[in-house]
Amino acid sequence: MLSQVYCSGSQPFRQRLLPWVQSTALSRSRATDRVQPSAIRHVRSWSNIPFITVPLSRTHGKSFAHRSELKHAKRIVVKLGSAVVTRGDECGLALGRLASIVEQVSVLQNQGREMMLVTSGAVAFGKQRLRHEILLSQSVRQALHSGQNQLKEMAIPVLEARACAAAGQSGLMALYEAMFTQYSICAAQILVTNLDFHDEQKRRNLNGTLHELLRMNIVPIVNTNDAVVPPAEPNSDLQGVNVISVKDNDSLAARLAVEMKTDLLIVLSDVEGLFDSPPGSDDAKLIDIFYPGDQQSVTFGTKSRVGMGGMEAKVKAALWALQGGTSVVIANGTHPKVSGHVITDIVEGKKVGTFFSEVKPAGPTVEQQGEMARSGGRMLATLEPEQRAEIIHHLADLLTDQRDEILLANKKDLEEAEGRLAAPLLKRLSLSTSKLNSLAIGLRQIAASSQDSVGRVLRRTRIAKNLELEQVAVPIGVLLVIFESRPDCLPQVAALAIASGNGLLLKGGKEATHSNRILHLLAQEALSIHGVKEAIQLVNTREEVEDLCRLDKMIDLIIPRGSSQLVRDIQKAAKGIPVMGHSEGICHMYVDSEASVDKVTRLVRDSKCEYPAACNALETLLIHRDLLRTPLFDQIIDMLRVEQVKIHAGPKFASYLTFSPSEVKSLRTEYGDLELCIEVVDSVQEAIDHIHKYGSSHTDVIVTENEKTAEFFLQHVDSACVFWNASTRFSDGYRFGLGAEVGISTSRIHARGPVGLEGLLTTKWLLRGQDHVVSDFSEHGSLKYLHENLPVPQRNTN
Repeated sequence: MLSQVYCSGSQPFRQRLLPWVQSTALSRSRATDRVQPSAIRHVRSWSNIPFITVPLSRTHGKSFAHRSELKHAKRIVVKLGSAVVTRGDECGLALGRLASIVEQVSVLQNQGREMMLVTSGAVAFGKQRLRHEILLSQSVRQALHSGQNQLKEMAIPVLEARACAAAGQSGLMALYEAMFTQYSICAAQILVTNLDFHDEQKRRNLNGTLHELLRMNIVPIVNTNDAVVPPAEPNSDLQGVNVISVKDNDSLAARLAVEMKTDLLIVLSDVEGLFDSPPGSDDAKLIDIFYPGDQQSVTFGTKSRVGMGGMEAKVKAALWALQGGTSVVIANGTHPKVSGHVITDIVEGKKVGTFFSEVKPAGPTVEQQGEMARSGGRMLATLEPEQRAEIIHHLADLLTDQRDEILLANKKDLEEAEGRLAAPLLKRLSLSTSKLNSLAIGLRQIAASSQDSVGRVLRRTRIAKNLELEQVAVPIGVLLVIFESRPDCLPQVAALAIASGNGLLLKGGKEATHSNRILHLLAQEALSIHGVKEAIQLVNTREEVEDLCRLDKMIDLIIPRGSSQLVRDIQKAAKGIPVMGHSEGICHMYVDSEASVDKVTRLVRDSKCEYPAACNALETLLIHRDLLRTPLFDQIIDMLRVEQVKIHAGPKFASYLTFSPSEVKSLRTEYGDLELCIEVVDSVQEAIDHIHKYGSSHTDVIVTENEKTAEFFLQHVDSACVFWNASTRFSDGYRFGLGAEVGISTSRIHARGPVGLEGLLTTKWLLRGQDHVVSDFSEHGSLKYLHENLPVPQRNTN
């Protein structure tokens, strides 16, 4: 075993090391001692990778069961495969990737974790160096003998791997030293062979050296001593826990991880993870979680372009480490879009690569649920409209028949949320008999409207004789609806999905777990009457919302129902999947100079105070300048004071007052509470300009008795919902007569405003012909285009 310590900076090593030793003055024996949150060192702010501060406390002995637990990993081994470290030409190192990996390792090290690297690259680095030396030597020799400036083409001999490793080790380590220096971290090189693990004395020495380096906050960089390592032998010793030969860096990383009782082994290669068939084949699917025993159903491809181990060797090494109590993730360390954060993403529990786990979930994975929703949704779409309506009617009946069970489950959620959720969120979480009755009424409205939805002919065209084209309404596919603190959302969305023939994945907030569970069971009971139970799936696994948003091959539309922050997060996380919704509900009401005194206070009170947490609640009140210091204005202020609404003054409004309320910090604020911004405008046009500048295109209202002014406002305000003398709270699918809504959309494509049944449909084209070919319609062809509009058949909805 060879070991060498490299330290950065100009301070003497002992002087620089002392503060770290003092700050971590505890034994690093993994079996007993752990760093508590209070002992985590101050984190530097030199990196753009987000820091996480978590309790790094865990008893080793059993691997993590779920990805979400990886954030608690204390001791981590990162194995860098040859394909990750080397360039595409296999001669030299991929410096950009290495720099990114070093940065991520440094971030985790400075969070209080103990990082170790198992790295390839010495052979590639040495090959580059030896090729350069050979070329230089040959060119000098040739120039001396020929005396000519033009050199003949020189052949480079085949370079022996051990010689390349010997020439490359020092350069590789010097490179790592220079990179870790940028983050004030020390690194130590350790070269090992198989004997270092199988000779008991050498194994104890290696173990002691590594523990001492970790105790001193030094990152060990481990590699097989390829300058002396014997040729690879067949894989014959990966069956038991106690024996594994170090024949490549995969087996080395596994042996090291178990020997050092690490929490997590990250194996980076040039593929995304483990696939159920060779990557690149048509049916290959990335395996999210791999369980012992599953290897029998996997077909392994060839090994990577460089290195000694293929995916089969990685899986065997990973399973060996898993048996020894170390969690393992195999992921891609070469992809330019993810390599810059792949290690930190894995440690944060994000769905990256293949996670090896000994604990199989009780239910299906979210990928399996997505496939079931797709298959069930297609079956649902083939049902007759009357059958889909029957399912929804049955669900409406279940909401009232099973009322006591639903309210009991909801009571459990409320009790568990008490003291953890704010009052507005508790109100959203709460169910009542009246709410359930209203839900049942809304569902029956949806059932009635579903009679004329899927399959409805929108237009017919006769293209030519015996060639007719139809455009028909069809489901979008699979919807993912993510909702917070709103269990009443589940039956509404389920009914709309059933009516529109869409498969549905539901992800509710954990604060409504009990309520969501029983409501989902009722939805599946209703679906069962026509054999389509699996069309609606409730995601109960530990999948993060960000991971769900990456399932672009399974999900066709994401609909968030919750806070503006939730919507923004989903819009940011969604990769290639459309998101329907609004990030903010900044609703305005403009009180015109010709507004009715009797109407204004009623409309303002209802819009602001009836349900201030709703996205369609009033947030900014615009008042015409002529109404200041009038009885109407005084009535508005008195009413708001009685309702205990906190007023924020806009800049112009504040300028009119000697003692004004607190001036608003931003005119683009959604309060979601009993708070309101008041601003003054000089005209209806200025009100429209203000709405366009500070609004969110959700719902905006004018209060006036002047019809011409009202129509001008209605036509010129560019929002999803624009009202005249009506509360902003009417912006709702149920109140619009849609039965229910999946949300309110402020986007300009597809659906806008409250999105009901129609917003969950798209179209397809059906062309019926008789041996028609395009060449018949050419200049010298026998047929001519007619393009005649045909009457659209009316479906009987009675």
